[in-house]
Amino acid sequence: MTDPNKPASVARRTISTPLILTAILIALALIALASGSRPFNQTVIDIFLRVILVVGLYIFIGNSGVMSFGHIGFTCLGGYAAAWLTMPPMMKQTLLPGLPNWLMQLQLPYWAGALIAALWAALWAAVFGKILLRLSGIAASIATFAMLAMINTIYSNWESVTAATSSVVGIPIVRTIWPYLIAAILSVFIAWAHAISRAGLALRAARDEPTAAAASGVDITKERLIAFVISGAVMGMGGALFAHSIGVVTPDTFYLTLTFTSLSMLVVGGIGSLSGAVLGVVILSSLIQALRWLEAGVTVGSTTFGIPNGLQEITLGIVMIVILAFRPSGIMANSELIWPRARPEKPDEMSGTTPTQQGVTK
Repeated sequence: MTDPNKPASVARRTISTPLILTAILIALALIALASGSRPFNQTVIDIFLRVILVVGLYIFIGNSGVMSFGHIGFTCLGGYAAAWLTMPPMMKQTLLPGLPNWLMQLQLPYWAGALIAALWAALWAAVFGKILLRLSGIAASIATFAMLAMINTIYSNWESVTAATSSVVGIPIVRTIWPYLIAAILSVFIAWAHAISRAGLALRAARDEPTAAAASGVDITKERLIAFVISGAVMGMGGALFAHSIGVVTPDTFYLTLTFTSLSMLVVGGIGSLSGAVLGVVILSSLIQALRWLEAGVTVGSTTFGIPNGLQEITLGIVMIVILAFRPSGIMANSELIWPRARPEKPDEMSGTTPTQQGVTK
């Protein structure tokens, strides 16, 4: 018989993880505000957007163990939904004449558009997931990539509704940092809540011991679909806010570059760890920004220091190889950031490891 107090007990033991990650994100926001620099403010906004996307990937990949190359397709759905819902009607009549009249005349605030974009992406995640998630292993991964290619192809050719490969401009730009911070924190808590839920625990059991889980009555396809839909919603929200951060979208914005950048951050941080998803973004984003500054040249006194153009990608690749050579499972592996007093004496519900296996960063 299931203990009715167990969910609350699990929540109490693991709540420190999202709280610590929230504190890290708030600290970044405060540093950006204190700097008074608009470029640095945009850099932190970009970090928050990447946190949303990588955490969205973690919800499915980290818990199911199935590598997905198609989740950025849901980001594309969210980005274009934001454009349809928040652009001025005059701009839509010029750029997107194929939209239905009710949508053509509609103009919502960005936050409402982001919410509907999340639901729109979740709907399509349910449709695609119902078809794709009967597959496993490399077959499932290839199928998700096919989904991404299909979404990109449709949006690259549906000229009257998506402007095809032309840029869709006129999306209201949101410069303030708070909406992105709130969305990043929300994505962290959604991922945590799913991880400690019955569905999340069952999915990780199926990831680690699929035969035993199936024999115990776990519906693996159903649990994967739940995670797929939740992660699709988070990715859709991220896509909507991505569109509002730059004010323009194209299909290629949400394609291979963003796919592999997001996946690399998740892998470096640790696929099986929510903390790793966030820390992977913060560490690699900080490195990327530092290399950009060096490429542009940093002046100290009368001397300017810089690196040749293109060295950024090489340096980033070397750093990733070194990290994965010494930590094949990523920086956090399967461990989470938790308060020492909150460390459980039995296997942790979120990571599936014992305290002695965790090596948790304090």
